[in-house]
Amino acid sequence: MSTAILTGPPVPGSSLEGDLRSLGFDVRAASGADEAAALLTAVPAAERVAVVDSRFVGHVHALRLGLTDPRFTAAAVPGAVTARPEARSALLAAVRSAAVARPSASAGPAGDHRPAMAAGADAPDGVLTDEVADVLDAGGTAVHRPELGTLVATVPADPQARNEARQAVAAVDDEAVRLRSAVKARDGFFTTFCISPYSRYVARWCARRGLTPNQVTTASLITALIAAGCAATGTRGGFVAAGVLLILSFVLDCTDGQLARYSLQYSTLGAWLDATFDRAKEYAFYAGLALGAARGGDDVWALALGAMVLQTCRHVVDFSFNEANHDATANTSPTAALSDRLDSVGWTVWVRRMIVLPIGERWAMIAVLTALTTPRITFYALLIGCAFAAAYTTAGRVLRSLTRKARRTDRAAGALADLADSGPLADWFARAFAGAARRLPSFAPVVVAALGAVVVTATAWLTPYGSPWPVAAAVCYAVASGLAVARPLKGALDWLVPPVFRAAEYLTILVLALRAEVSGALPAAFGLVAAVAYHHYDTVYRIRGGSGAPPTWLVRAVGGHEGRTLAVASLAALLGAAHFPIALTVLAVAVALLVLVESIRFWVSSGAPAVHDEGEPA
Repeated sequence: MSTAILTGPPVPGSSLEGDLRSLGFDVRAASGADEAAALLTAVPAAERVAVVDSRFVGHVHALRLGLTDPRFTAAAVPGAVTARPEARSALLAAVRSAAVARPSASAGPAGDHRPAMAAGADAPDGVLTDEVADVLDAGGTAVHRPELGTLVATVPADPQARNEARQAVAAVDDEAVRLRSAVKARDGFFTTFCISPYSRYVARWCARRGLTPNQVTTASLITALIAAGCAATGTRGGFVAAGVLLILSFVLDCTDGQLARYSLQYSTLGAWLDATFDRAKEYAFYAGLALGAARGGDDVWALALGAMVLQTCRHVVDFSFNEANHDATANTSPTAALSDRLDSVGWTVWVRRMIVLPIGERWAMIAVLTALTTPRITFYALLIGCAFAAAYTTAGRVLRSLTRKARRTDRAAGALADLADSGPLADWFARAFAGAARRLPSFAPVVVAALGAVVVTATAWLTPYGSPWPVAAAVCYAVASGLAVARPLKGALDWLVPPVFRAAEYLTILVLALRAEVSGALPAAFGLVAAVAYHHYDTVYRIRGGSGAPPTWLVRAVGGHEGRTLAVASLAALLGAAHFPIALTVLAVAVALLVLVESIRFWVSSGAPAVHDEGEPA
C-alpha cells in the first residue's frame, strides 16, 4: 500500500480522495507543511508516498502517470509530487524546507489561473507540492515530469478557475488518451495498422482482470513454442497452425508492452522477460521449421543457423551504433539531416520502417510463408529480406558516421568495449599492443577486426575439415581482436568492431559445422550460437539499463569471442567429424548454463534496471 498526504483544507465535492484510493493510495490529510512532514515521518520507510494539494483538479490518468510509475524515484505533476522509498528522505527534507519557508501552506494567493495541460504549466504561486518538487530538483533528486498532452493537472486558485478546470477535464476522455498512450510511439507498419488497433483493447481487458504483463509475456512465449512444435511436425496442417499461432504470439507480444504502459506495471523481471523472449521465440521457431523440413527430407539447418546469425548481427549493429552516438557531443551530420527531412514526408516514414524488416513485418512474412510454402522458401525469403535490410541500415549508418562531426565520450567507448566481449586472449594482446595501437590511423580498429574475421572464416571454409589451419587462423584472429580493442573505441567507425566480432565467431561455427558433413553438427552449432547470442543480448540490455556489462569472471569463464572461436577450431582439428557434434553440444550446454544462471540472478535482483523498449526493434 502507498500513502498519499492531502495538504490544505478539503474542497467540497472533490473526487480527489476517491481517485487516489482507486490508484492504491491510503489517503491522509494534513493542514499544512508542518503536519505533512509529521505524517511523512510516520509512514513506514518501505512505502511510496505522495503529497497532493487538496485543491487539485485533473484527470485520474494524470495522477496515475505522475504518482504510480515505478521506474522513477521521484515524479511530479502540477499539484502532486511522489517519491519511492529510496527518495523518501529527500522528499521529507524538501517538505521541511517548505515548512520553514512558508509555515502556513493551506492556501495560495488569489488570482485567475487557468488549468495546466502539462507538467510544468502555470500553476498558482505558493502551491506546496510544486515547491517541494522544485526543492527536490535543486537538491539533486531528479524529478520525472511526465508529458500529459491533453490531460489536465492543475491547482485552481479560486472557484471560477476550479469550474474552468472541471470543464477542461470533462472535455477530454482520459481513457481514450490512456489507450492511445499504451501503444509505442514508434512501431512498424504492420504492428501499427494490423495489430495495435485491437491489441490495445486486449491489454485493457487483461488489466481489468488483474493479469500482469509478465503473465502475458509468458503466454506469448508458450504460444510461440507451440507454434514451433507445430512447424516441427513437417505436415501442411502443422505449418498452417504454426503460422496462425506465430501471429497470435506476436499479438500477445504487443499486448504485454501495451498492458505495462496502460497500467504502469513496469518491473525488473518484466524487463528481462521482454528483452529476451522475442529472440527466444523467433529462434525457437527457426529450429521448429528446420526440424519440420528434416521430417520431409530437406536439410535446412544451415539456412536456419544463417538466419539466426544474420538477425543477431543486425541487432548488434543497431545496438553498437546507438551506444556509440547517443551521448556524443557536436553530433551533427548532413546524412542525418536528410533522414529527418525524409521523415517529415508522411509516406516515406512507413516505407523506411518497412524496408528494414522490423519484427512485425518479419514475423508476418515468416507466418504467411510458413503456412503457404516450404521451410526452405521461408528461409530464403527471410535471408534475402534481412540481408537487404542489414545492407540498407548499415550503409546509412556508415554514411552518417563518416559525415558526422562528433566527439564520442568515454562512456560510449566503454560500452563498445563491453559489447566487444573480449576474453583473456584478446585482453592480453590488447595490453601488449597498447603502444603500437596509439600510432595507428583512426580507421585501424575496424579494418584490423575485419581482416581477422575474414582470415578465420575463409580459412575454415577453404581448408578440409580436421585441418590445423583453422586453428592457426583462430590464433591470428585473437591477435587481431586484441589489436582492434587496444585503444578506446572512439573512432568514426569503431562501432562496427563488435558486429564484426559477432559475425566472425558465429560464421566460423557455422562453416566448421558445415565442413564436418555429419548429421547433428549443424543442429549442435545452432544450439551453441543460440547460447552465445543470449549472452550477447544480455550484455546489450544490461548496458542499456545503465548497469554495465556482465561480470568479468563470466566473460572470462565463457572464453570471450576469440576464445570460443579458437576452442571450436581446435575441437574440429582434434576430433573426428563423428565426435564434433557431441563436442559442440557439450560446449553449448556449458555456455548456456553459465550465462543463464548469472543472467537470471541479475535480472531478478533488486538492482536490475527496468529496461522497456519504446521503439520496435529490428
